[in-house]
Amino acid sequence: MILSYKILLLEWTLIVVKPLRYRCFFCSFATKLVYYIRIGMGKKRNKTSSHRGLQAITLCISTALVLILLGLVVFSTLTGRNLSSYVKENLVVQLILENDMTNPEAQKICADIKKRPYIKRLDYISKEQALKEITAAMGSDPSEFTDGENPCPASIEVTLRSNYANNDSLKWITDELKKYPKVNQINYQKELIDSVNRNLAKTGLVMLVLAILLTIVSFSLINNTVRLDIYARRFSIHTMKLVGASWSFIRRPFVNRAIWIGLIAGLIANTVLAACIYGLYVSEPDILSVVTRRDMAVTAAVVFLFGIIITAICAHISVNKFLRMKAGELYNI
Repeated sequence: MILSYKILLLEWTLIVVKPLRYRCFFCSFATKLVYYIRIGMGKKRNKTSSHRGLQAITLCISTALVLILLGLVVFSTLTGRNLSSYVKENLVVQLILENDMTNPEAQKICADIKKRPYIKRLDYISKEQALKEITAAMGSDPSEFTDGENPCPASIEVTLRSNYANNDSLKWITDELKKYPKVNQINYQKELIDSVNRNLAKTGLVMLVLAILLTIVSFSLINNTVRLDIYARRFSIHTMKLVGASWSFIRRPFVNRAIWIGLIAGLIANTVLAACIYGLYVSEPDILSVVTRRDMAVTAAVVFLFGIIITAICAHISVNKFLRMKAGELYNI
């Protein structure tokens, strides 16, 4: 500001300076001086603007990388929960029926079992269908060894809802299903169900711990990145404080800038995550049975909110830190 006033004073002197015999020499010298000063100020202004623009780009990219990692953890956690339900709901419980049960009787039992709240899906396999499946699997007809009589019993295969796919629930469910007439036997893989539930519980715990750790690391990385950006302008903050600006007035542009950076970084991160999910879908179309639109929307919202809120909080904390410092302390950090 002071330098600008000096330039204006110098230009004014060009007009009013006397005597005339000195004016030519003085005008030539002063004109060149004003010209070079203005060029220097313009270069300095352009250099500062370019430097701040580069800082903003670096801050956006580094924040976006952290948000991508966070989004992957959130997405993996949500997908892991869906995968757990998918695996549990594909564990089959088989009801073997008596040989003398007719198809109408079996259909009646099936209709009643479907009404149970724990049933996800039910498939009735008649004696004829069972014989065809065994013949296709073995390559020979088992009825040839039983004088043409079908040795295969009819059966009902049910899958349970994920909340009931555990051995504690299966114990009372099988007791309830055995009460139906002409239900000879109920089969399910107890060891497999135990193993699936145990491994899924461990996986869920690992994902939870990883999500917490990554959240802490993400906050730390974003905080350091924002603080370095504000550190470069600490003297401007101190100058504004000296001329009487309130803390809220000084903080506002820094917080607003951080919010915009968080928004842009969130947009970049969500674009990268969407591209990854699309690539996964192209290679494995069946992934949609595990990945839902709701999970993708939740992941995108978490990335956006985390990016905006964390950058704003970090900017607020960093500016307050420099506002509390005295002039001498700004040179010692």
